[in-house]
Amino acid sequence: MSDTSQTELPAFVRNRINLASAGLGAVGLSASDEFFAPLERMLSDTPAVFYPDRYDDNGKWMDGWESRRKRGPGHDHAIIRLAVPGVIHGFDVDTSHFTGNYPPAFSIEGCRTEGDPDGTTEWIEIQPQAALGPSSHHFFPCGNGLVWTHLRLNIYPDGGIARLRVYGEPWRDWSKVAPGEEVDLASALNGGRVVAFSDAHYGSLHRVLAPGRGLNMGDGWETRRRREPGNDWLIVQLGHPGIIKRIVVDTAHYKGNYPDRCSLDGADLGNAAGDLSRMVVTSSMFWPQILPERKLSMDAVHQFGGTDIVPSGPVSHVKLNIYPDGGVSRLRIFGTVR
Repeated sequence: MSDTSQTELPAFVRNRINLASAGLGAVGLSASDEFFAPLERMLSDTPAVFYPDRYDDNGKWMDGWESRRKRGPGHDHAIIRLAVPGVIHGFDVDTSHFTGNYPPAFSIEGCRTEGDPDGTTEWIEIQPQAALGPSSHHFFPCGNGLVWTHLRLNIYPDGGIARLRVYGEPWRDWSKVAPGEEVDLASALNGGRVVAFSDAHYGSLHRVLAPGRGLNMGDGWETRRRREPGNDWLIVQLGHPGIIKRIVVDTAHYKGNYPDRCSLDGADLGNAAGDLSRMVVTSSMFWPQILPERKLSMDAVHQFGGTDIVPSGPVSHVKLNIYPDGGVSRLRIFGTVR
């Protein structure tokens, strides 16, 4: 089964990050059983794949987490540390390629703790037991509005889950950021998110705000070759409004397809959210410039600060312009929140 297209996704998925993404730092801490396939595969960022003729020492190789057939009471479960504490808006429990070995049902519990959970941790059910089917995406909204750090996925009684996606918003106590401390306001782990873009034909658009450098040319934002006037762009809602001090544009792995130049505009839109993207895009035509056009080069980290930056007040949204098209691996917007 192919991965779901953007038009088929429920509202809670759009413009949210996957808090259970291994690429953002989520970790599978433990599982009651991993006989057929390890827990870590379930947190992979790429869609699950199927190799008809691949086997390992324990049997059929499956792309996900799969326990052995249970022959006694109870059920299997796995504990996941989210990439960052966050408010969860919904789940995608994906059983792609699990046809005769998927769990008939599941439930999810959550906790909020400073360290990792132990035997004394109080788990709270945030997704009641619900049915699953073969080789499908199963979407479930979550609207409790609380902050969670860890999840316990229960499957009844056993079987395999290809991917668990946990869509939500990172949470950070911004009151604890010291005055003058520079923070990457655009980081996905700080709540930054892409809310609009001109084109994203190649790569993985939302990885442009992920931690670290790009792993390859598919791990970033890349547009098609522009065959008409103008330039490509993307708009980021920052995790918190701030005064921009430094900008980093990383073209890692983009060699014959990096943008020739870039610039950055910004504005403070108050509480404007991603679902107001049309208003945001229209207003962006009139945003003041924060970084005038600067030359870019292939496969390099470009740092812009000091006199490169046009002084401005706090901004909540930024627009990265690239001329005329091409690929950007990572965008960092460092600023202060006071």
